[in-house]
Amino acid sequence: MKKPERLREGDEILKYLKTKTSKPVGMKEIARNIGVFSGRSGSLRRVLKSLTSSGSIYRTHSGLYGIADRMNLITGEFQGHRDGYGFILPDKSGEADLFIPRRKTMGAMSGDRVIARVESLKRREGAIIKILERARKRIIGKLCHEKGSYFVAPKGKNLPFDVLVSAGNRNGAKSGNLVLVELTSYPTPTRPPEGRVLKVLPDADHPGVEIDMIIEEHSLPRSFASPVLKEAKGLSPTIRLGSRVDCRGLTTVTIDGEDAKDFDDAISIKKIKGGFILYVHIADVSHYVRWESGIDLEARRRGTSVYFPGQVIPMLPETLSNDLCSLLPRTDRFAFTVEMHVSTDGKMMKKEFYPSVINSNERLTYTAVGRILVDHDPVERERYGYLMEDLETMGELYDILKRSRVKRGSLDFDLPEPYILLDLQGSPEAIMKTERNVSHMIIEEFMIAANEAVSSTIEGLHVPSLYRVHEEPDIAKLDELRPILKTFGLETRGAGVSAFRSILKKIKGKTEGPMLNILLLRSLKQAKYSTENTGHFGLASKSYTHFTSPIRRYPDLVVHRVLKDILSGKGITGENRSYLQSVLPEIAAHSSATERTADEAEREIVRAMRAWFMKDKVGNVYEGFVTSINPRGLRVQLKEIFVEGFLRVSSMSDDYYWFDEERFRLIGRRRKKSFTMGDEITVRVESVDIEEREIAFSLV
Repeated sequence: MKKPERLREGDEILKYLKTKTSKPVGMKEIARNIGVFSGRSGSLRRVLKSLTSSGSIYRTHSGLYGIADRMNLITGEFQGHRDGYGFILPDKSGEADLFIPRRKTMGAMSGDRVIARVESLKRREGAIIKILERARKRIIGKLCHEKGSYFVAPKGKNLPFDVLVSAGNRNGAKSGNLVLVELTSYPTPTRPPEGRVLKVLPDADHPGVEIDMIIEEHSLPRSFASPVLKEAKGLSPTIRLGSRVDCRGLTTVTIDGEDAKDFDDAISIKKIKGGFILYVHIADVSHYVRWESGIDLEARRRGTSVYFPGQVIPMLPETLSNDLCSLLPRTDRFAFTVEMHVSTDGKMMKKEFYPSVINSNERLTYTAVGRILVDHDPVERERYGYLMEDLETMGELYDILKRSRVKRGSLDFDLPEPYILLDLQGSPEAIMKTERNVSHMIIEEFMIAANEAVSSTIEGLHVPSLYRVHEEPDIAKLDELRPILKTFGLETRGAGVSAFRSILKKIKGKTEGPMLNILLLRSLKQAKYSTENTGHFGLASKSYTHFTSPIRRYPDLVVHRVLKDILSGKGITGENRSYLQSVLPEIAAHSSATERTADEAEREIVRAMRAWFMKDKVGNVYEGFVTSINPRGLRVQLKEIFVEGFLRVSSMSDDYYWFDEERFRLIGRRRKKSFTMGDEITVRVESVDIEEREIAFSLV
């Protein structure tokens, strides 16, 4: 694709500022040194404005331009707290998060892209000096009326201010109504935001309404614009082999959950002398979705598919995600195949990549494969008799790859996730732990192998691409956990992977294992996308990317295109390389942000469904165990159902309790009864707040 003129000109400016200047310079000096702008001051202003808006360069108060990194500035996403302070997650890999005190947020809201000045390297503290892009345009909250003024109190827990609404902008809403408000002005250090009511929302009298509100709250796009749908419907379903490799002769299966509708990966396997040949076939979305097409720009904006109980907000129109690109059984489909030759000791001996045509023999489920390989279910084994040898070979290769990965230092977190079963009316009928068996782990291990194979190949060719990076944890974070771990007799020596591996090994199989796993996971930095490869700490991988889910993740689609260009023989040079260098940093930052938004929305849905499920169980008594402690009380996980709630110190009426910070426990002053993490406890459901999505327990 030919690179737009402005992007090429932007490259010239960035190159000049990075290599030819030692201090911020003015527009005239830039024009004088970059010939393409001779006599085109208007064009230069537009390009400089674009680079400044993206955060690539910074314009000082005196009108000079410089590279942000050299001016002790950080560009990234602001994550706010309800108390007003927050943290900046830097775009640049390898940089630690930056703490922003409440008085120095400049009115930034959670999710905004900002530039901040580092004011203390030792405390890693700074101040926001510019807001590049606002994340929220709409907010859900309750309309309130006090002292003659109307304002909306946000429902979101990370917004520390109310939204003023003038009398003319109430749109008929009354005090006490739950409303959707559009921001007409954003907060500043001296004044709150203002907005106008778009509509009055119905009372949350059904979980479906609650889901709708969370979707609105996070501005998730429900539908596709007509031109995008029209473009998708116009794509040809015809499958021709052409120059592709014909893989239809391979025995191929997909393994997914029972309710999956989009199948973006399939597996074939062969056992050979001295090892295995593993084929990971990935849906070739890049065949249908080209750079800068309407579908591509919409997919880039969405960044990811978002999964809720009983529904999905897809990244791609269903014509693609559930049909043309989906690797449906007994149907010819375009794929991108990663062929890996693996030795019996887990070493990658050979790897090849090629566009292919496949035809999946079976659509298997995790449950069925688990019954075959773990339970040795005679009915399932007879039903899929012709696949038995291949499935058992997959299990054998999985064991080898897993051992090899753990040996090199990969962390092995096994965290339970909730599965919410809905009834016919869409209400939560049961909430349980997701059952994970060997079939889940087989697919995960094979996808990790494919992602590493692709990443190391692209990196070795030194072409622009996207990487999935996971930075090493701050030593300070592990130090904060040491007192908690010490209460369980877990002494931690060293830092980094060795310390984490040591702890994980010690807690495996213990009662307190799951909650300590969660604590350790929270102490790690969040994985993100980057144009720079800094490695993946959690997987102990030197080079990692996302390639295996292009139907639901935009970065995977980008990596497909990069690899396909490499294989085409044309390579990635000239304008193609220049184009990638211009768009990939923004795609990496935006994809990381949309992923965080999706995760946050999914967590809120789980919290809401838990509250709805428990609302008619007030007064019920349950057994549980303590998962976390703070001076305000205990968080308790129930045993019978996969639900958490909070037990406040103020509701523990049998004694006065105080928080022993050194031993990380609550202790009764009179009776000396103590509570620490992992303790079994009997609680009563005291109250359920649907609006706040909170469950309160009392002590039995």
